[in-house]
Amino acid sequence: MPVKLSSHEGGDHEEGRIEIVPLIDIMFFLLASFMLVSLSMTQLERVPMELPQSDSALSDKSAPPLHFTLNEQGVITLDQRIMTPTEVTEKLASLPNREEQAVLIAAHANARHQQIMKLLDALRNAGIEKFSFETK
Repeated sequence: MPVKLSSHEGGDHEEGRIEIVPLIDIMFFLLASFMLVSLSMTQLERVPMELPQSDSALSDKSAPPLHFTLNEQGVITLDQRIMTPTEVTEKLASLPNREEQAVLIAAHANARHQQIMKLLDALRNAGIEKFSFETK
């Protein structure tokens, strides 16, 4: 229903109308702008590519990696429990399928090389061959 802007009942005056279509256009533009800005704020850490389809692909059912940390003083922790290299070897040697177990090592930037090598030796003594270093 058109809105009357004057109280005159004259035939020469055109009735004013509120057009809603431009308001809808502006709202869609703002919505699209906010969506694009929010998508550009996410950080993807990989190269975009189109992957092929496979009917015989197997899902990854491996255990999540174990997270070892090594602080600046050379203290090794696993799940916030302090461990020695011997305890690391014993813990990992008791795991089933340890050959398939992945390990993630987060070593402090100022950690001594000798301490990192002791942790790697403990991993290899337990039969762990897959490990990665966490970086920033």
